[in-house]
Amino acid sequence: MLVATTNDLPGYRVTAHLGVARGVTVRSRSVIGNIGGAVQSIFGGNITIYTKLAETARQEAYDLLVRHAGELGADAVIAMRYDANEIMDGITEVLAYGTAVKVEKL
Repeated sequence: MLVATTNDLPGYRVTAHLGVARGVTVRSRSVIGNIGGAVQSIFGGNITIYTKLAETARQEAYDLLVRHAGELGADAVIAMRYDANEIMDGITEVLAYGTAVKVEKL
């Protein structure tokens, strides 16, 4: 599956638009993660516990996006984006979305 943040794919022609494909996940911070994050924040710099949580959530949303696009019959996803919203304190929704398309190589 080709996935691009651009509106086209160089070397390919879009032959059909299949609609919006999306992948969504909702993740929460654990108590242990919050304690570890608090300790790391005392020393400054990258808070690796939260970085790992964010990357895991993005990867899961991306994988779900690719699966949904495949279910739609897509060869590719164009104009792919991420969005995140805090649903409540410590609980975040991460959405990956884009346009599912059929493509042919030029």
